[in-house]
Amino acid sequence: MAKALAQRRVGLPLVLIRGAGDLASGVGLRLFRSGFPVVMTEIRRPLVVRRTVAFAQAVFDGVTQVEEVRAALCTNGDVAKQLAAGVIPVLIDPDASSREQLRPPVVVDAIMAKKNLDTALDDAGLVVALGPGFTAGLDCHAVVETNRGHNLGRVIWNGAAEPDTGQPGTLPGERPGMRRAFYSPIAGRVSSRYQIGDSVHEGAVVASVEPDDGETHDVVAGFGGVLRGLIHPSVSVADHTKIGDLDPRIQPRFCFTVSDKSLAIGGAVLEAILAAMHTNRLPQ
Repeated sequence: MAKALAQRRVGLPLVLIRGAGDLASGVGLRLFRSGFPVVMTEIRRPLVVRRTVAFAQAVFDGVTQVEEVRAALCTNGDVAKQLAAGVIPVLIDPDASSREQLRPPVVVDAIMAKKNLDTALDDAGLVVALGPGFTAGLDCHAVVETNRGHNLGRVIWNGAAEPDTGQPGTLPGERPGMRRAFYSPIAGRVSSRYQIGDSVHEGAVVASVEPDDGETHDVVAGFGGVLRGLIHPSVSVADHTKIGDLDPRIQPRFCFTVSDKSLAIGGAVLEAILAAMHTNRLPQ
């Protein structure tokens, strides 16, 4: 199986994805399934919330799996070995300095910082960026729209994505006034009696944030639903950091499969790469 996967990836360009959160993982999953060799980078303590569908979980556990695809934390020297084994390598590399050694023909900025931290047009033969903060032709070759709505997953070759709204998109079944994302009221560490996939009733203390000194603050569920995401307890968070996500749809299985939004964005990145190969922007 591993040999077949390795052979399947011969001739397709290496794709380096910056970030390994849930949207980045949707991109990695779609590209990997399509035969592309994929390497992902992360920070030392990822702030990922939807950890059950994020390859960033490999940073905490060493190995992880999203649907049928496995990923493993490794160093630059182990990348080729992991790729040959049919595994997505995840590197702790906040600055993507591994570009110098790996020389990927494609770089995807999927950090979702809502601004460009340091991605440049000359980082690779094709640079694709997700969401607001980027302008195609200025700091990347293509931008993918990440805002829910008519343009979700659209590839933009000239111009920018829609501005950041500051609010998560609306899920089916979500009523006006619902606040499914919840944030840390103070800086500290997050703990919870619930696990991702658990049902949570309205008014329940879904998480607590404990500062280094001072009073612990509770975060209360504003509606009943399923805990879709929760930040890792080892991560220290700043005030007003997103720490969790409630889903009003009573479908625990949705917590363990990649979302429609992630798949749409992943399909858009695949389109951008294939279009660049077709027009000889990338070697085939």
